[in-house]
Amino acid sequence: MFDLFIISSRRFVRMALSSLTASPDGNASLSVRRVLIMLGFLPVFALVQGVHWLGFLLDDIFFRDWRKIQIREPFFVLGVPRSGTTRLHELLARDEQYTTFSTWECLFALSVSERRFWLTLARLDGMIGGPAARVLSWIEARVFASLDEVHAMSLKTPEEDYFALMPILSCFILALPFPGAEHLWRIGRFDQAVSETERQRVLDYYQGCLQKHLYVHGEHKRLLSKNAAFAPMAGSLAARFPDARFLICLRDPMQTVPSQLSSIASGLAFFGVPPRSAVVRDRLVEQLAFYYENLDALARKQAPEHCVTVTLPELKTGLVTALTAIYRRLELPLSESFQQTLEDETDAARRYRSGHSYSLAQFGLNPDYIATRFAVAYRQTQANSTC
Repeated sequence: MFDLFIISSRRFVRMALSSLTASPDGNASLSVRRVLIMLGFLPVFALVQGVHWLGFLLDDIFFRDWRKIQIREPFFVLGVPRSGTTRLHELLARDEQYTTFSTWECLFALSVSERRFWLTLARLDGMIGGPAARVLSWIEARVFASLDEVHAMSLKTPEEDYFALMPILSCFILALPFPGAEHLWRIGRFDQAVSETERQRVLDYYQGCLQKHLYVHGEHKRLLSKNAAFAPMAGSLAARFPDARFLICLRDPMQTVPSQLSSIASGLAFFGVPPRSAVVRDRLVEQLAFYYENLDALARKQAPEHCVTVTLPELKTGLVTALTAIYRRLELPLSESFQQTLEDETDAARRYRSGHSYSLAQFGLNPDYIATRFAVAYRQTQANSTC
């Protein structure tokens, strides 16, 4: 892991210097506002990642048995962005057979040491009535409120464990502050664009994060991981975890593409990147097309009992039917209590309407181009329906 620390530190220095001296997308001018935002963001980001690395070091001193943890038959929920994976993740996390990362772990406690520290503080706070918890809830409600229409979250909700890749700068969301970092765009095409040596380094690191999670939460649990951003590394995950189960969530690209572009617009704007940047838009469209292609490749290579595809309309109109079929095909145990949970959620799934609005025209995109570029996606939805 020491080599990853060195590699990541060097990359961070290059990315930081570039963010303060060069155009964010190679086209727009570097604004004073972006420089000021980055001068505030960079030290905070470096501090948080530094704490993670310190935690990793302490783990190898005090909790060395994490390396002995076996990851058995993990369940990966992949898919394209904006395809209902977040609500599905929250629902599956209520099945007691699984353990999954929560937001506070993803952001502040990737190591065993950090988890032990924060859990101990939480217990001590609870012993005196929870004043810190109340203050934290107040802050949390205000910090995350603006995300509710795009990606509702709180510190305790299940979250995508691709945030675990932050310390090694391989989490694609970093393309928001660093849209000019070529390394991040290669991560967005992981199975195709990243060298074999680096792929194995990233997978070794990620597997270690999963082992540490199970070390804390119980090796007997089955790991549940939901990451739309892992679509580009679907093949690598299947090779690393041959006994894994995969659920692929799909949505019509006519909706996926503008929804994704709209969902990141505010993040780009915050970091001084034009939210309508044609450079970023075109790269993201190509990346999304690769997501569909790579997921299609995974579905074709996996045994039927290891991989199943579901569409967003199927989940919205027939949640119980879809998930019951998924559990049966993937040979996952379905308890009576979770069956009841599914039935209770069916009406809510039908009634749910996102307040997030968008259109292709909003981003200067033509429906005919999307239909042609995403031809694989339409073949997927026709050939791989669950219900």
